[in-house]
Amino acid sequence: MAAPGAGDKVALGRINGVWGTRGWIKVFSDTNPPEAIFDYQPWLLDDGAETLQVAEWRRQGPRLVARVEGIDSPEDASALIGRSLSVLRASLPALPADQYYWSDLIGLQVVNLEGHAYGRIQRLMETGANDVLEVAGKSGTVLIPFIPEIYVKSVDLAAAVVTVDWPLDWIDESDAVED
Repeated sequence: MAAPGAGDKVALGRINGVWGTRGWIKVFSDTNPPEAIFDYQPWLLDDGAETLQVAEWRRQGPRLVARVEGIDSPEDASALIGRSLSVLRASLPALPADQYYWSDLIGLQVVNLEGHAYGRIQRLMETGANDVLEVAGKSGTVLIPFIPEIYVKSVDLAAAVVTVDWPLDWIDESDAVED
């Protein structure tokens, strides 16, 4: 199988350990809820040239563990530790026009209502109170609460721009980047 391009994949999580003596793996999930990682099959490993099919999975205390087809020993499973897990974007359910996956926002330019560009979205974080955009600018990182209609005014995937109500005087002006 030829490896899919980076834009064809959506990150799901990673393999972070071996569990038991029969080749089960510990899975760290970036999905919400964490168990949703098992809804997407097959998993692509790293660049996507290899795939894994989950045979069964379960919660084991606070962690998720899985048995994957073709992996039957701790030695085989240990070769997977640290590998990233993704899925083909085409296998995700279609969303209504006004919704998007977090992965769609990574790399988008963030501008405020006055047109000042802060940088590009590096990641989104869950904080409990609200989600937060981590925006990398030329002089550092700006954290902006991802609260639609309050701070996030629009998301235009076609133009690759997120418009925010976040005045320059709320941050160090040197963080703003030029277009």
